[in-house]
Amino acid sequence: MAPNASPGTPGTHASSTAPVSPARPAHPRRVAVVGAGMVGLATAWFLQEHGVEVTVLDREDICAGASRGNAGWLTPGLASPLPEPAVLRFGLRAVFDPASPVYVPPSTDPGLLRFLAGFVRHSTPGRWRRGMAALVPLNRLALPAFDLLAAGGVAARTLPAASFLAAFRTAAERRGLITELHHLRVAGQPVEHEVLDGGQARAVEPALSERIGAAVLLQGQRYLDPGRFVHALAEAVRGRGGTILPGTAVGALRDRGGRVELFTGDGDAEDFDAVVLAGGVHLGDLARRFGVRSVVQAGRGYSFDVAVRRPPAGPVYFPAQRVACTPLGDRLRVAGMMEFRRPGAPLDGRRVRAVAEAARPLLEGADLDDRRNVWVGSRPCTPDGLPLVGATRSPRVFVAGGHGMWGMTLGPATGRLLAEAVATGRPPAVLAPFDPLR
Repeated sequence: MAPNASPGTPGTHASSTAPVSPARPAHPRRVAVVGAGMVGLATAWFLQEHGVEVTVLDREDICAGASRGNAGWLTPGLASPLPEPAVLRFGLRAVFDPASPVYVPPSTDPGLLRFLAGFVRHSTPGRWRRGMAALVPLNRLALPAFDLLAAGGVAARTLPAASFLAAFRTAAERRGLITELHHLRVAGQPVEHEVLDGGQARAVEPALSERIGAAVLLQGQRYLDPGRFVHALAEAVRGRGGTILPGTAVGALRDRGGRVELFTGDGDAEDFDAVVLAGGVHLGDLARRFGVRSVVQAGRGYSFDVAVRRPPAGPVYFPAQRVACTPLGDRLRVAGMMEFRRPGAPLDGRRVRAVAEAARPLLEGADLDDRRNVWVGSRPCTPDGLPLVGATRSPRVFVAGGHGMWGMTLGPATGRLLAEAVATGRPPAVLAPFDPLR
């Protein structure tokens, strides 16, 4: 199958002119992708566009990690680095409050402490602006990448968010989002929006309660059912001849010069021309020996589904409470929390109750006591808020991850760009700020 044209800004070519490394084939024939979430499967699909034979391995299952229970928003207009001064101030106030939407438990874990130190270091206006400048070109490619998947036969839809409301109790509470939208516009990422009062917001979305006194109607965004979409993407990869191996942990990788030897947890070994590590919060377990030193910290999010008398027409966001609501069929997914904790920690019922209680006074007709599909998942966060995408010290081992809250939104664009880098040996210039060795 012929590769897609290189993505980039209009009128430019996104690929660098760096020569292909003589240490690796210009066009690898067989590539393994470790991780069967949105990022890994999108990378596999776009590799197939370049005629590459792919094998996807996951220690658990398709869509078992952060891809499964998230809110399913496709909001490149809002995608920005997590570390920024306002979030830092909020986080510091919340350190000792387990019910807070942002929670950092007291810990002596060296990895968490290193992550937090880096997070603090990057939470300045200047570093946020530099991070935003890096993300803007990637964000512009986000929705077109979903359109390419749809045109290529992926049988799940993305839905236009005709009404995407950010709702607040007061106009004063809304000022923070208005300021954020201003900063995004200055950074080159304008978001079309309309400022509403409470009555106007309820006219658009009757599911909002009388407590809502102000809102912002965001335009040009989309959403999807994350589980359905990622499984459809997996079926598309399989349908084009790809192999997917759930329940297959990767124990080690060895660069043998011209090939990569991949060892599964049971000791079996297989050779590939290249390997892409897209295992979410577990990415660093294999990438560290190839020079990737950035901490990939679990920023755990919680969600559940509830019955609603009348599902909202589109996503609803309560920024002050950090609660996201998404209509999925006849139910509403309610998601929230940023809990910096080890990924294997058990689900904490206090967090679930905190999300429910935060949403309760703001929604009409939602049965927040009948919670189903209660879930906790680990978003892979980096100290500077930017993903890790590109080659490691080995020209045959690549990394794709660390998107934080934006893995669903940016997964296909990341996969498209990285597939080009792997298949051609020439990384698109858009990826330069996301160098895993930075």
